[in-house]
This record gives sequence, C-alpha cells and structure tokens, in this order.
Amino acid sequence: MPSVKTLAFATTLFTIGTGAVALAQSDYSAFINARQGHMQIMSFNSGILGNMVRGNTEYDAVAAQTAADNLAALATVDGRPYWAPGSDSAAVEGTRALPAIWENPAEFGADWGAYAQAVTAVQAAAGTGLDDLRVALGPLGSACGACHDDFRQPR
Repeated sequence: MPSVKTLAFATTLFTIGTGAVALAQSDYSAFINARQGHMQIMSFNSGILGNMVRGNTEYDAVAAQTAADNLAALATVDGRPYWAPGSDSAAVEGTRALPAIWENPAEFGADWGAYAQAVTAVQAAAGTGLDDLRVALGPLGSACGACHDDFRQPR
C-alpha cells in the first residue's frame, strides 16, 4: 500500500500535469475536472467515515484511519491551480463553483483552513474508536458545509 507521502506526491504530479494540459486548452475543462476529482475523493473518504458514524457500516479502525489519512493528505495538496479565474459557474457550464471564490479569496482560504484543521482532529480520532470519531466528524461536516454554503452553487 502506498504511503501518504507517495499518494501526495502522485497527486501533486497529476495536478501539475493537469495544469499543463489545461494551459494548452482554450476551455476550462481540465481545471474543473481536477478540482471536481479532488472533491470526489474527499467525498468518498468522508462517506466511509460518515457511514460508520451513522451505523450504516460497522466501525473498522483500520478503514477509518485510512479514510482519515486520505483526507489529511488531500488537505495538504496545493489546489490553487484548480481555481483558474473564469472557471466559475457564471462563466462556464459544468461547475458549481461560485464567482465568490475569486471575489473573496481570503474567505475561501479561511474555509479551506477550517477544513484542514477539522480533518487533523478526525485523523487523530479515527482509529481510536467510534465515539471519538463521532465527536471529531461533526466539525469536519460543519467546515465542509460552510464552504459549500458560501462558495458552491446549489443543485
């Protein structure tokens, strides 16, 4: 199984490669696909933890720790290349990223920082027991929700 550093490095290489491809294109599809892919991986790992907390799946310390470690690794990826100006929902189809991301970059960064802080707590708690995971997962959900409320277009 690859280490967190290996996964982070591979993700960084993918991001750099995606950015280079995007620069050669006249549209924003590579940027949008990269950030949506990142969010899908975050959602997948959050779902593993959420299903354990809700009792939909049995708590598994190893699986919980793996999902939390993945979330922590994703939080360290410098995603700035994903957010090309002009790739917002008001300018192009296929994205729910609101123009507010580019209008309020400090607030967007603060929301991302809140996510990173919350995921650190989840990572520390995930493998220690369901009760600890349950306590730590609430703030992570709040951090995700706050960013979505401010910067993602509703369906």
